[in-house]
Parts: sequence; structure tokens; C-alpha cells
Amino acid sequence: MKLLGIGSRINHASYGFGVVTNVTAKHYWVTFQKDGLETLELDEDFEVIEACEDDVDTVSFYEVEKSLREILERFSDVTQIVPLADKYKNGTLILKPADSNLSEKEIPINTFWHKIVMLRDRLRVMEQKINSSSLDDQAKVDLQQYITRIYGSLTTFNVLFASKDQQFKGSGKK
Repeated sequence: MKLLGIGSRINHASYGFGVVTNVTAKHYWVTFQKDGLETLELDEDFEVIEACEDDVDTVSFYEVEKSLREILERFSDVTQIVPLADKYKNGTLILKPADSNLSEKEIPINTFWHKIVMLRDRLRVMEQKINSSSLDDQAKVDLQQYITRIYGSLTTFNVLFASKDQQFKGSGKK
């Protein structure tokens, strides 16, 4: 079976006339005049009106974008979008000194949150740079232990994370 290229025109029994707008390893993404975007199995039954036989890349734009995002997150200090727990959104962090003669400091929690996420992301980049460095194994292990302890110190802020998999994780108690 030869794959249809992007731009191929088809007629489907249920959806009518459509144009192939993307091809993945398992599906055609077809934009139909009446029903909009639908995905069809590669071996689904439909009439080919006009086949475009360009070289078909079976990796979708979404898959390329996802891979690129993962590479950038892993090897750069690009900050990942991490959702703040709903109960804290648009809140205020108030720092109140023990001395009543001193004034309180109010910080928008979104600003504070952004700094926490940047700190976490930069720690991850540092960890990757250590792992890929030319340091000897013992030096890498020593530095990794410091990073693990830093993560452990930051677990206090886990209450702010909307998702558990985004939280700081230390070495834990043994």
C-alpha cells in the first residue's frame, strides 16, 4: 500500500470530500468540507480523487515539536510552564518580620512562583551538565549529592505545585 501525500484529495463515505493535511505512522489527518478535521486509519476505505505522491514523512509535526521541546528542556535553561496550584493563583505572599516596627513585604505569588520554577529548572540543567561533564565519577557523585540535598531543602515549596510530578524530590529519609 502506497501512502498518500499531504494535499491528496479524497471522498469518504461518511465525511464527504476532504484533503489530507498530515500523515503519521498510523493515520491520515484529513480536513473535510463539512466535518472539519478527522483522523482516518491508513487502511480505511475511501475513494482517492487525486493522490499527491510526495515523499511522506511519517513523523507528524506534533511529534517533531514534542521532541524538540524535550531536547530544549533537557539541554538549555528554557523554563518549562509549570502550573501553580489553583488555591494560590493570583494570591499574595506576605513576609511579616518579628519586629512590629518593621513593615511587611508583600510579593505577588505568581512572581515568587516564577522564581521557584526558574530555580528548579536551572538545578536540572546544572545536574545534566555535571552528568555530561568530563569530571571523574567520584566528583560527579559528590556534586549529585549536593544537588539532591538542595532538592530536599526545596520540598517545602511542593505545596505550591498543581501536579505532584513537577515537585522537588530530595533523597528522602533512610
